[in-house]
Amino acid sequence: MSASLKVFDRAPRRCGLEGRVRRETRASALILVLWAVMLLSMAILAWAQWIQHGVTLSGEASGNADARAMSHSGAAMALNPAVGERSPQLNRQFGTQLGYRVRMVSEGGKLNLNWLLAGEDPAKLQILKKWLESIGLDFRQRAALVDTLLDYVDADNVRRLNGLEDEGDYHPANRPLLDLEELRTMRGVEDLVEKPRWREALTLYSAGPIDLLSAPLEILRLVPGVGDGKWARFASFRAGQDGVLGTRDDPPFKSLRDIQLFLGMSDQQFKSLSGLVGMRDPVVRILAEGQAGKVIRQVEVVARKGGPNASILSWKE
Repeated sequence: MSASLKVFDRAPRRCGLEGRVRRETRASALILVLWAVMLLSMAILAWAQWIQHGVTLSGEASGNADARAMSHSGAAMALNPAVGERSPQLNRQFGTQLGYRVRMVSEGGKLNLNWLLAGEDPAKLQILKKWLESIGLDFRQRAALVDTLLDYVDADNVRRLNGLEDEGDYHPANRPLLDLEELRTMRGVEDLVEKPRWREALTLYSAGPIDLLSAPLEILRLVPGVGDGKWARFASFRAGQDGVLGTRDDPPFKSLRDIQLFLGMSDQQFKSLSGLVGMRDPVVRILAEGQAGKVIRQVEVVARKGGPNASILSWKE
């Protein structure tokens, strides 16, 4: 009897142990399942984010390509010989998402630095020195800068009084400037390149003479033999009633003779400006902005127009 009781006493203990083991096993399995579900959820979330990122990049790439194509279309339109700075074709919209806006500016309204230095023409050098004075350079700085520039572009190694020729590791190019940024590599021109916006008044691309129809007042005032008051009245009249140069209401000056008469200059007085001034310089700077939705891309082209085909001198994006 006691033996039977002992047998029955062990059974409940064994069943309780097995139940606890099964419960712990189920709990462990549940934890593993939860971990697996969590990892799978994280993987799905990461995959979805990757897909969304890819879609975003694809959309941005498409927008960039479309905006770039629009800017190129605007530049191509401006390069057409029949299109001028007042042409309505310079602003086009295609639906609500695509379009371009183009601005054309004569490069002749700037000072062509190579032209000013060529031949050491006193009248041209005086224009250069007057401009340097207008941006704040004193007499000593102007003299040193002009001599240094002349030493850099001339064909010899004879040093001018205030200039610089071969010295140590510095060697002037003895040729015309190829790019305005070349000035930053030169010695003796720090007084110029440290000035803000110095590049905006200079060019290497124009035909040379100052374009009286596009030069801003600060450039017009550099032309000798004409008072500031006359140039101010001319600049104001030239811009038309809206006061904006290059719009449809600008008065149609047909020749330099028309400008001479407006300035009230005699033939002899105006003859003294021969070779220094001109009008309708063939070189233009084209600023084309293309839009595709919220994406905007720009291209800047300098080209010589005239004849059936334009000649591209510079292209920057």
